[in-house]
Amino acid sequence: MSLGEKKYFILLGCAIFGVALLVSCAKKVPTKEEVTKIPVSVIEVRKGSLKEALFYVGDIKADDEAIIYPKVTGKIIEKLAKEGDSLKKGDILAYIDRDEVGFKFEKAPVESPIDGVVGKVYVDIGTSVSPQVPVGLVVNMDVVEVEVNVVERDLPKIREGQAAQLEADAYPDEIFEGMVERITPVVDLASRTATVQIKIPNEDHRLKPGMFARIKILVKEREDVLIIPRDAIILEDSSNYVFVVKDDNNVQRKKIEIGLNEDNKFEVINGLDEGEIVVTMGNARLKDGDTVEIIKNF
Repeated sequence: MSLGEKKYFILLGCAIFGVALLVSCAKKVPTKEEVTKIPVSVIEVRKGSLKEALFYVGDIKADDEAIIYPKVTGKIIEKLAKEGDSLKKGDILAYIDRDEVGFKFEKAPVESPIDGVVGKVYVDIGTSVSPQVPVGLVVNMDVVEVEVNVVERDLPKIREGQAAQLEADAYPDEIFEGMVERITPVVDLASRTATVQIKIPNEDHRLKPGMFARIKILVKEREDVLIIPRDAIILEDSSNYVFVVKDDNNVQRKKIEIGLNEDNKFEVINGLDEGEIVVTMGNARLKDGDTVEIIKNF
């Protein structure tokens, strides 16, 4: 092969390599199908009912109780009731021997002033008692009460007769229904709270005085309203937004106005229509016009 032929083939090879390099480096324009789709979970906007509630805690107390004091001085000579016994008003808990040197008296009864259950007995046979010494405690547990300290901003929402619910650790899967019985007319200057009394029927006596209770006061209810979950809402600059998925799987950011909330569900007053699809997961990285891929539909 002559020198000229060698130069020809060398130049031809360089040209072919250059063309191939240019082709491989050319920017590939993505097609519509190749646009990055952001995976999201969504939910359909539906109508339902919501209840606004206030949550407080307190201790369970008997609706009525009486510490029993004897009317005379003497010694306990007989006990007729023990803790847990049920009594009617006038039933006798114990007898007192009030004899003195040179005098003999009939034994004196110690009576219950209310219907209830013996909660405590403070004396034994032989104990010396007087009108200042308590003999026992009787509690009426047919109804129990819980007093909660309500902050002043919540007071305008509460009124007597409103429904309330009680939960106790002893019965984790149960809700006990009751109502607001009384609201104190003054606010404590130190705590800026007022006492609200909740009463709960307790005929089976399962709720015991001293138990810790969580109270839910139902202050408002709305029916046939648009509802979305908390996860769908993005808070920005004191305004609430959601991303709505359109028919072409692009998202539109919408400003909404919310109302009542219950258990992480929110009422939508303005900004959405029933049947629209809103993003509930993956919305934190979205922007208006993004294309999404629905991976979960609730």
